[in-house]
Amino acid sequence: MSTSEKSSTTDISTIPVVKKKRKWYLIPTYIAVVFYIIFLGFPFIWMLSTSFKSPYELLQLKHSIIPDGFYWQNYVDIIEKRGLINSAKNSLVIALLTAALTTLFTVPAAYAIARLRKVFTGIATGWILLSQVFPVSLVIIPLFMSVRRLGLLDTIWGLVLVYLVASLPFALWMLKGYVASIPLDLEEAGAMDGASSLQILRNIVFPLLVPGIVATALFTFLNSWNEFFFALVLIQSPENETLPLTLARFMGSEGQVLLGPLAAGAFLATIPSLVIFGVMQRKLASGLLAGAVKG
Repeated sequence: MSTSEKSSTTDISTIPVVKKKRKWYLIPTYIAVVFYIIFLGFPFIWMLSTSFKSPYELLQLKHSIIPDGFYWQNYVDIIEKRGLINSAKNSLVIALLTAALTTLFTVPAAYAIARLRKVFTGIATGWILLSQVFPVSLVIIPLFMSVRRLGLLDTIWGLVLVYLVASLPFALWMLKGYVASIPLDLEEAGAMDGASSLQILRNIVFPLLVPGIVATALFTFLNSWNEFFFALVLIQSPENETLPLTLARFMGSEGQVLLGPLAAGAFLATIPSLVIFGVMQRKLASGLLAGAVKG
């Protein structure tokens, strides 16, 4: 064996083995996260458990998270007697229309605010911030009178119009930051290649805006799905009730709350939000982070 081979063999054998350091300091973090998840999920689990309890079991002094049996009558009552299907359909139509219209108006407006002159941007930003200052109780009476004069009181379109106006400032602020995070050099490169303004928006800007658009539409949908106060003031007939209004009417004689049907209805009302958020959470997170890069 030559000297070079011996030296190479010796060098390999003498290389110290690097041991991976165990990050024991992360264990408290993991424990805290587990407890936080349990803390957040406990109300949902308790609501699900309550939805399967009979009225007799709910009147007991001692309550268990595991019901004695599956009392399906709670779900039968809310579907057949309380009109939950009709109110869920109204909420779904209102939330979808609000999300679609808000996205339709927000995309060009956000692009204009992010790309036009600073004076226009400052005025638009000031309007967005000012619109968030006024409490809902201050504007509800003028809003009610305006909707009544338009002939949209106690209608689905009236509620869609109100939700659209209420959602535009936040959606515009959120999507404006996302547009600002897109490098302007990409648009300039497209213009140098001979692309028109419409082609630049369609082929360059819009594909990059998809995560932000999805995040904006999701927030608008969930806010419209869960909104209660505007619907309480503007909706009067039972056939136009939204899901939160139907759940608020689970009152028995002498103000006694019907806990079983209420828990069953609340559980069914939560499922669409959980499914949509679970499916689109990556798009939602990327849209939020990108929109927070530049204000």
